[in-house]
Amino acid sequence: MRGAKPLGPLPELGPLSFCWMFPFVRLTFDLAFSWLAFSVTAFCADYQIEANIRYGQYAENVLDIIQSPAPALKNRPGVIVIHGDGAKERTVEQFCVPLVQHEFVVANLEYRSPISSDAKAAVNDVLEAAQWFHKHAARFKVDPDQILVLGESTGAYLALMLGMAPPSADLGPVTKVSAVINFYGVTDVAGLSPIAYVRRGLPPTLTIDGDDQSVRLTKALKEAGADAELIIVPGSEHGVDPGEMTKLWPQIFKWLRKRKIGSP
Repeated sequence: MRGAKPLGPLPELGPLSFCWMFPFVRLTFDLAFSWLAFSVTAFCADYQIEANIRYGQYAENVLDIIQSPAPALKNRPGVIVIHGDGAKERTVEQFCVPLVQHEFVVANLEYRSPISSDAKAAVNDVLEAAQWFHKHAARFKVDPDQILVLGESTGAYLALMLGMAPPSADLGPVTKVSAVINFYGVTDVAGLSPIAYVRRGLPPTLTIDGDDQSVRLTKALKEAGADAELIIVPGSEHGVDPGEMTKLWPQIFKWLRKRKIGSP
């Protein structure tokens, strides 16, 4: 991860997500920051990626929009995907493609690492990215009232902070999300902790984990009157293997449909 230094007039082009067929490059002008930024659009049979769209002032502040290559006939639900350890490209097949196949438009984020900066900087980045995605929903034919957030590991911690942190926490712009899906996120840590913001009125939260920390979070949310559910995957305290994910996706989409998120 690169150091968190503000960009000059021309930002660097970050890691790209490529498909097999005919990528092309276009220049876009971002009036919000008054600099030129590069984005790359690549097409596959099942999805297309518009990569390295800048949402903030730091080198890490880029996201990829991943969606169906078919023209959208109506607004679709959106989902912010926040990776854990490693590059955001790893999450494409694991999380983004199944969501795209269910007609979601995915914003796959990069952010400043809490290891190289601090947790507050990473939280601020994802809050800023959520605001950007909400403001640009019409550009991608996304329903701004149906944007959820999904994270894994460190990304799940950030997803919980995005869904739970109130304006009074002063961590960045607060954007309402329709649901939070938490894969193995740390929920009770020193300093900035999602469990400190448990209260009534939070977005529905689905946690997938094998750790009792998530049991405590789900219990606390329910006791506060929030909508929360926990799926325990035995023997998987550090993540779900691909075979297990094929069993989990039907449960996840059923959970979303019950909350009127996504396709009926």
